[in-house]
Amino acid sequence: MTDTAQSGPAYLARSPNPMRLETLVLLRWLAISGQLGSVVFVRYGLGYDMALGACLLLIGLSVLLNAVLLIRYGPGHRPSTRLAFLQLAYDSLQLGGLLYLTGGLGNPFAILLLAPVSVSASTLASRETIWLGLLVGLIASLLALVHLPLPWETPAGFEPPSMYLIGVWVAILCAVGFVAGYTNRVAHEARQLVDALTVTELALSRQQQLSALDGLAAAAAHELGTPLATIALAAKEIRRDHSEGELAEDLDLIIEQVARCRAILGKLRNLRPSGSDLFDTATLSDIIAELAKAHEAPAAVEGKTITLAQSRSQHAEPVITRNVALLYGLGNIIENAVQFANSEVTIRAVWDGRRVMIAIMDDGPGFPPDLLSRLGEPYLTTRTRDRDDPRRPDGAGGLGLGVFIAKTLLERTGATLKFFNARPNGHACVEIRWPHDILVRDV
Repeated sequence: MTDTAQSGPAYLARSPNPMRLETLVLLRWLAISGQLGSVVFVRYGLGYDMALGACLLLIGLSVLLNAVLLIRYGPGHRPSTRLAFLQLAYDSLQLGGLLYLTGGLGNPFAILLLAPVSVSASTLASRETIWLGLLVGLIASLLALVHLPLPWETPAGFEPPSMYLIGVWVAILCAVGFVAGYTNRVAHEARQLVDALTVTELALSRQQQLSALDGLAAAAAHELGTPLATIALAAKEIRRDHSEGELAEDLDLIIEQVARCRAILGKLRNLRPSGSDLFDTATLSDIIAELAKAHEAPAAVEGKTITLAQSRSQHAEPVITRNVALLYGLGNIIENAVQFANSEVTIRAVWDGRRVMIAIMDDGPGFPPDLLSRLGEPYLTTRTRDRDDPRRPDGAGGLGLGVFIAKTLLERTGATLKFFNARPNGHACVEIRWPHDILVRDV
């Protein structure tokens, strides 16, 4: 038994780059302001000699690039991964050019080489971040070997010791690797969580819509029952007065079709009306039986059985309010157990005055030990996507969202979940526990 995704909610693809062009341009404007202020202050405030014209030319190129991008795309444009990478690569090269003109790695502003890498790690894919990190490493290496003198107050200038420059070079390379790896990992996990929660909301929304449709269908069946009965009664009365002829045949047809309509409406009445007090609450065992029944037929086809059990208690069985999150979450876990069971799935309910517990166990191979501590995380799975699987026509079987969705929805009802293997050779088990008062009051 391992993590699977429900076939309903499809994976939501993110845009190639979640960051707007306006953000990149704004960051570049900040860099331009800092560069221009620093160059002007060093040249005219401190009076140090430097290649002012070349520095202003490089800064002007950034101004020109911002203007071209804003005119060409507009501030609200979301650039492709390639365009965003090229912009960050340019920023690295432009900063490297300024550092070459102002002392190389001896310039305290050399630490700013980390800025483009951190932006890439937080927004772009790992491949682009690796390439940008290699580019920054190459720039730092070249600056350690070739650069103009650091602007200084004496004509002889100031040249930092070689060992110091080597230390700065090593520090920049290490910082590039650390910042890129750490930032990219954190941003990737955050994006995964956002995507998984979005899919969870879609799954819950779909289930709520289906529940609402059930209510509408049952309400329509109730309202249409009276006029159909009236039509049937009138048709039968007229039929008694016309025992033969074409009119009698037409009346027989009407009566037959009315009976057919009433049979269809009878089926619709069996659907749970969402707003009916009669069906909005049920005992815990009834809800479990209802969820298990939905999976009995598929299980029987594969030669598996679902066994229901409950521990005797002196406390009254809890009567709880139906909740889409509860039904969807429990149904998801039961379906998962049926898929991985060898022959039997056991669902046990236990309650007392303090807690309510449902345990769902299958006799399959169990949870993989290496994934056991991470179950419930989004996109955690050991199976590959299979678009030929008739049970999952959208090929969503390998997304690893099933247990995450179930865990998230059940936790919203106040539950805590525990995943473990009941035996050394497998038998995956999921225990869902609620405080008694929370389940009865809030679910």
